[in-house]
Amino acid sequence: MTHAAKRPADDRYKWTALTNTTAAVFMSALDGSIVLIALPAIFRGVHLDPLAPGNIAYLLWMIMGYRLVQAVLVVTVGRLGDMFGRVRIYNAGFAVFTFASVLLSFDPFDGGHGAMWLIGWRVLQAVGGSMLMANSAAILTDAFPKEQRGFALGINQVAALGGMFIGLVAGGLLSAWDWRAVFWVNVPVGVFFTVWAYRTLRETGQRVGGRIDWWGNITFAVGLSAVLIAVTFGLQPYGGHTMGWTNPLVLGMVGGGLTLLAAFVVIENRATAPMIQLSLFRLRAFTFGNLAGLCISIGRGGMQFVLIIWLQGIWLPLHGYDYAATPLWAGIFMLPLTAGFLAAGPVSGYLSDRIGSRGLATGGALLFGASFLGLMLLPIDFSYWVFAVLIALNGIASGMFASPNSSSIMGSVPAHLRGVASGMRATFQNSGTAVSIGVFFSLMIAGLAGSLPHILTSGLQQQGVPAQVAGQVGGLPPVSSLFAAQLGVNPVQHLLQPSGVLARLTAEQRQALTGREFFPNLISGPFHSGLVVVFAFGAVLAVLAAIASALRGSGSAPRRREDSAG
Repeated sequence: MTHAAKRPADDRYKWTALTNTTAAVFMSALDGSIVLIALPAIFRGVHLDPLAPGNIAYLLWMIMGYRLVQAVLVVTVGRLGDMFGRVRIYNAGFAVFTFASVLLSFDPFDGGHGAMWLIGWRVLQAVGGSMLMANSAAILTDAFPKEQRGFALGINQVAALGGMFIGLVAGGLLSAWDWRAVFWVNVPVGVFFTVWAYRTLRETGQRVGGRIDWWGNITFAVGLSAVLIAVTFGLQPYGGHTMGWTNPLVLGMVGGGLTLLAAFVVIENRATAPMIQLSLFRLRAFTFGNLAGLCISIGRGGMQFVLIIWLQGIWLPLHGYDYAATPLWAGIFMLPLTAGFLAAGPVSGYLSDRIGSRGLATGGALLFGASFLGLMLLPIDFSYWVFAVLIALNGIASGMFASPNSSSIMGSVPAHLRGVASGMRATFQNSGTAVSIGVFFSLMIAGLAGSLPHILTSGLQQQGVPAQVAGQVGGLPPVSSLFAAQLGVNPVQHLLQPSGVLARLTAEQRQALTGREFFPNLISGPFHSGLVVVFAFGAVLAVLAAIASALRGSGSAPRRREDSAG
């Protein structure tokens, strides 16, 4: 009788929790990608030359800094949620996220100082986002009964990844109005949902006491930060090399970071109140679900960046779009990816509650790999409808995988460890996205480095550019060409203007060099070679994810006494 009397209130509360946490993870994920597409407007707004060698670091940190902080912090704040209350940490995260959004939109500086202002407050924004993402899944797992948990977590996961995709379009639309608008958009939404969260959310899960594992937190945070920061520096030229993977600083940070992570494992095995429960990795569904999620996250994040560069740097200019307009149109032309994901995510979450998660997640991973093989076979100047079908299939595959995988992971752990389990799941996902940039960009740059300098130099000379100037432009690091494409900049015009060469050429030569087709045609051959390597690697990751997913077991957690309480 008592249980029946409580049910209407519990039903209302679980939908309140779902609405609020869905908005939170959507906003947090949106901000992970909205800056990516808005970078051209941001660089113009703070008067920063995107192709100046020293400014590549600013660009990388604007993209990767947010992901890095989230990857490092989510486990810690998930553990804090278990100790002090998931709703308490979650609500504070909403307030921090909104406060940082306000400060981001009031950048008082120009140039490098303006960029550092944005990077700094993006770090604080990521702290708030970590607090939201680490505890949202745990709050939902507490609020929903076992038979509806897959649907609820599926909606939440769809919102998180959907925010990442929608951010690409939103960034283009808002930055066309004002670059600050990409940060303004968070403020009214953040204020409303922060107030609503404080008024309506309540603690329904078990709170565990204990002390903070300081040594575990420090070794984990510093170790993972060192590895991810090394990835950022590894993408930048070093000495006479196109990338920085031979830089002693990069090698030292990778080695030191991995050593600290190994020390972290030793510390956690001996700590009386560990930051994470390594015993969770004895659960097959938890371990293999997270490994599968890591592989898919690396593939999805890398593909997103490569497709943007492909569209902005080559396909759209070849089809008559101005470089200044390519960021917006790249987001629009990637809408089938978002639509496929948004269609499949909730359905697969609903189905996983009824037929189990293993088959759906494994099938999604295999379809994910098949879409990579299809993209690998496309010519550089593809027919759009074929491209649209392939990326829609990729989105459907991501949706088929994400919701059941998340439900399987969260349903496999004891109720009192859901906060830390949610944080660990988010760490795997965010680390995969951050690492994907380094892995896919490195593969692409390596593919370009062999032939692009010669092709660019000879192409410029054929249009009358003196050999010395052509050699200087052709000798620039390939990463500059990739970022020029990503930023919607015509690099040939941008790089030749300071030398004054353009003024000495004929009108026909100037038009050829500064037109939409010269650079895309030059880069097409080397870029396609890189694409084949990148997409083949993505397909391998998808197969590994499918194997890990199939090894997770039945995918339905054994019924626990704690579940009935949640």
